[in-house]
Amino acid sequence: MTFLIEADWPAPSQIHACTTLRHQGCSASPYESWNLAKHVADKESDVMRNRQLLKQRLDLPEEPIWLEQVHGVKVLNVDVEQGADLKADGSFSTRKNRVCCVMTADCLPVLITNTRGTEVAAVHAGWRGLAAGVIEAGLARFTSPADELLVWLGPAIGPDAFEVGEEVRQAFMLRDPNAEKAFRPSEKGTLLANLYQLARQRLQLAGVSAIYGGNFCTYTEEERFYSFRRNPETGRMASLIWMQS
Repeated sequence: MTFLIEADWPAPSQIHACTTLRHQGCSASPYESWNLAKHVADKESDVMRNRQLLKQRLDLPEEPIWLEQVHGVKVLNVDVEQGADLKADGSFSTRKNRVCCVMTADCLPVLITNTRGTEVAAVHAGWRGLAAGVIEAGLARFTSPADELLVWLGPAIGPDAFEVGEEVRQAFMLRDPNAEKAFRPSEKGTLLANLYQLARQRLQLAGVSAIYGGNFCTYTEEERFYSFRRNPETGRMASLIWMQS
């Protein structure tokens, strides 16, 4: 049984990018088993052991930058902003061996690099952050032009499972009327939102065309992924990107 999904994209060889799965850790139910988040009610000793396993299995060059995610739009340049305040929803780096990381359990992890493999970012895009511009904030950290960027969309809740209200559609349409195409009626009278499509729309508006991934569903693929919608008491996967020296 595998323990991660590697990004399937034409990134340079020094770029490593992946998302962990929920298996082969040491957390007990309902966090079984490879929960990497300390902010849920899992035993801290189990989380720390799981983070040790992460470093060992991925042969990480450094400890990942563990953010305190707040569903906002702040993206840190962790080369210069690594202080006590890691309240942010993304990290960016141009340094080799620095591991940018976000945690998710239905929200969309967005991993970004440039075609030369000299800049990387990891962005946490729940619907609120996505609507407010967290992807744009991540892209703004790059010095490379948009047409030289590569983006991988990691595991998130799929378009057949993400039920939302009208206020969510309105939040996206305020910024881009074309966002309406990413919503459709559900049988329950609510709306089904396509996070992947919404992210692609924002990326394309910003001039990014090299977009990969986006074919997962954390809600329905219970054997592989944690899902907060499926079970509010659950763990978190990690999506990581770094430049190997």
